[in-house]
Amino acid sequence: MKDVNALPAAVRPPGRVAAPPFADVVAEHLDAVYRYLVYLTGDRAAAEDLAAETFERAFRSWRRFDPRRGAPRTWLCRIAHSAAVDWFRAEARRQRREESYSRDEVLLEEAVFSEGLSPELERALRRLTPAEREVVALRVLLELDGPSAARVLGISGTACSTRLSRALQRLEEEMSDVRI
Repeated sequence: MKDVNALPAAVRPPGRVAAPPFADVVAEHLDAVYRYLVYLTGDRAAAEDLAAETFERAFRSWRRFDPRRGAPRTWLCRIAHSAAVDWFRAEARRQRREESYSRDEVLLEEAVFSEGLSPELERALRRLTPAEREVVALRVLLELDGPSAARVLGISGTACSTRLSRALQRLEEEMSDVRI
């Protein structure tokens, strides 16, 4: 007689616990992971992006999740932490680049940005941060639309709009005492 496997198909090998469906885990923990990321980053737009990245990473590795080693929320927060650390490192590199460019920049009294600009506008443009000048250049001088400028800058559309708004507000404040 042949060897017969007497275990029913529904019985799992010993030690293996079934993980809940991924959709149920997302529904239960999405808000908690998002709040955690808002707290870590202090930036709602970045937290939204990082939450999406967290759940995308979790989905790709869901088959390796073992509920015996920890709760889904703990596992997701670990993935979120890793994504946030990557984000902080990228932000630090970006800030170092901006600082490096601003240190290397020589503040000349001659026209730097464009022929025909008033000296007052030249000075006001120099007072903007490199990031603010870059978004002004992309949106105003190159006339790129918001999504295109955001892609060039590597930021969300909301961050691009906010950066442009703040830059234009600073320019307006700098130019407020200048008579036309």
